[in-house]
Amino acid sequence: MNSFQRKSLYAALAGAGALGAVGTAQAVGLNANGLGQVLIYPYYTVQADVSGNAYNSLLSVVNTTSSAKAVKVRFLEGKNSREVLDFNLFLSKHDVWTAAVLPSSSGGGKILTFDNSCTIPSNTFLKAGYDFVNYAYTGTADDKGGSGLDRTKEGYVEIIEMATYAPTTCVSIQVTHVGGVPFDCAGLSDAAAGGSITASSASGGLFGGMSLINVAGGTDFTEDAVALTSFSNGPLYAPAGSVSPQLTDASPPVSAAFGDENGFFVKKFGGGVVPVFFSNWPNPPYNKADPVSAVLMRNQVMNEYVLDAATKSGTDWVITFPTKRFYVNPGTGAATKLFQRNFNDGVGACDDIKLAIYDREEHTTSTPVTFSPPPPVPGVAICWEANIITFNNSNVLRSVNSANINTGNSNGWLNLTFSTSTSATFHTLGNQTNTEVLFFGTSVPTTVTYFGLPLVGFAVQQFVNGQLVVGGVTTLSNYGGNFVHKTTTVIC
Repeated sequence: MNSFQRKSLYAALAGAGALGAVGTAQAVGLNANGLGQVLIYPYYTVQADVSGNAYNSLLSVVNTTSSAKAVKVRFLEGKNSREVLDFNLFLSKHDVWTAAVLPSSSGGGKILTFDNSCTIPSNTFLKAGYDFVNYAYTGTADDKGGSGLDRTKEGYVEIIEMATYAPTTCVSIQVTHVGGVPFDCAGLSDAAAGGSITASSASGGLFGGMSLINVAGGTDFTEDAVALTSFSNGPLYAPAGSVSPQLTDASPPVSAAFGDENGFFVKKFGGGVVPVFFSNWPNPPYNKADPVSAVLMRNQVMNEYVLDAATKSGTDWVITFPTKRFYVNPGTGAATKLFQRNFNDGVGACDDIKLAIYDREEHTTSTPVTFSPPPPVPGVAICWEANIITFNNSNVLRSVNSANINTGNSNGWLNLTFSTSTSATFHTLGNQTNTEVLFFGTSVPTTVTYFGLPLVGFAVQQFVNGQLVVGGVTTLSNYGGNFVHKTTTVIC
């Protein structure tokens, strides 16, 4: 569906005053243009490659608006989405903030920045380099997934806009750069930044990306942050040291998700226009993460793999579940909802999947594709929050949260589907009373089920030529590229 159709549907909604049951046109959604109030960076890593060369993860966030903003920056480890660091960042109008995640002598990761933008606590600690911590998964918070700082070496990042500030406010004046340096970072306080008179509603307009660079290895993979728009209709400022805001704080708790062009409602009503599903998720009875989960739900994940022997190429897939931690608890048995299993000791929280693999000549295998070594549960499953699927043990990213597929051929594509059954409630998200479907500006009340799991991710491909002589000069000729996953959305 093109952007004109999407914008037309939103305009029709606003003009018609639709959504009688949902009651508001404000709804969190996925912004295909990459701008939003919430940014989710699917993966960071400081793991070392097979030669011992460590990756660095270089992050940026851009404020495209003419207002100053306060955002929460949060780093989460990849096994069970336990927070390893967060702080409050202030962006002046049109500002860019950059930082690097680097290996630490502690055995984990750390953050380092040379950026002058204001933070609470003071950016002095970031400029000196600050180690990620394990407080959220040790002691009384022990989730049995390992207590070492090595868990902080890979994971993902959230940035959530908390408030905006008009140019005449003290906060805006303090954080605005003068000659490349903010006017008064030392004068900032949580009390002032969160004051009801000073802080205004989030307005969006953020975008960002990350570069996974291995200088000694000669490769670089890039990723765009996934952007959520209309996340909140009010300020969400929380002081530094608070774990708020979270992805559970969508306000109002309403989601806007586009169906698939071959979906049930298109086939039922025809017309060639993809519907928009507006669902209200009041708590109770729904999980507070449901609005964000709904817009990230995907039933299938598809991408290519390249494993040429001549170029020593390899492929890894990143599949990250940003809301999984809100449904999965430490322990055995079934998860409360949506995801299949709880986080069981070192096993993880495993979700059953189906794999269909093809080469470039349409050949596939009649034998079910499985991981090697087998996952810790019967069948085929992925078990972490930030998962890496590698092909023929190429292990491009050298993740410890990885599963391997032996393809039997060099190149092709894979279709990953989340397992469901007629009796199962996992891998489905049902909204039984509070959904409206928008067609041509007309809303139709209905009950729907979203199928799959909420995810973000991409694939990386590496080509290792080693040292080549080019024009009489010996040159390191290793290369890398990235490809966003292709997915399907099933809502019916």
